[in-house]
Amino acid sequence: MLISQSACKFLKRKDSINLGGELIDLTSPVVMGIVNVTPDSFYDGGKIESEQILLTMVEKMIADGVSIIDVGAVSTKPGALLPSVEVELERLLPAVRAIRKEFHNVMLSIDTFRSWVAARIIDEFGPVIVNDISGGSPEMFETAGKLGVPYVLSHIQGTPVNMQDNPEYDDVITDISRFFSEKIKKLTEHGVNDIIIDPGFGFGKKIEHNFELLNRLDSFKVFQLPVMVGLSRKSMICNALDIKPKDALNGTTAANTIALMGGADILRVHDVKEAIETVKIFCELKATLK
Repeated sequence: MLISQSACKFLKRKDSINLGGELIDLTSPVVMGIVNVTPDSFYDGGKIESEQILLTMVEKMIADGVSIIDVGAVSTKPGALLPSVEVELERLLPAVRAIRKEFHNVMLSIDTFRSWVAARIIDEFGPVIVNDISGGSPEMFETAGKLGVPYVLSHIQGTPVNMQDNPEYDDVITDISRFFSEKIKKLTEHGVNDIIIDPGFGFGKKIEHNFELLNRLDSFKVFQLPVMVGLSRKSMICNALDIKPKDALNGTTAANTIALMGGADILRVHDVKEAIETVKIFCELKATLK
């Protein structure tokens, strides 16, 4: 069952996230910086070869104005094979430990679909946002609710191994909205109070699906929840421009600008400085419309 536009007016839009008692203000869009401690991510896999490189990267993101650091230890590019829980934690724990030690006030997000990994990280390092690209599971919903942490609900068709094997939709917006309606209900039943929705650009979508999502992103305002987008250097941009991810910064900025116009609250990016500048220009424009 979808939430109707008429019902929407009775709901107050959520404009902050509570992370361990600290509020992340979303009255203006914020930027989430991507830190991949993986050898095989599509753009930056294998670049973080030491703790010092990791900390230098995070330090620059903070200096550039990042609000949230998102740490991931599993590649979710199309066709990626999933490592074991043990391997994921072997990558993730030292990275989070180093970031927490050096930058103890930075807001952290953990990019994982495994409830046990999320629980292990939160147990040792305190509350983090759980960024789950899998669309969720009862175990993950229960963990997020029990531990009282924000949760990113992402749409995906299939899994990273098979998600690009000819994905199909009756109507991409209607189908994803139905998915969100069902999953949000289950999350609230498990006591998850801070839900962020992510339409999942590139996760089980053809290029035309991705651009329709971008064009109609404001359709998800009906849920009155923060919307996160991850467009950074993705194949929809590279394919449209016939370029490689390393050359896709300008295309990413253009796509992020369109996303902000469509109501995006969080930009998840590799390039924080450029995303912050994009947000600033958008906010200046928005201020003239009041």
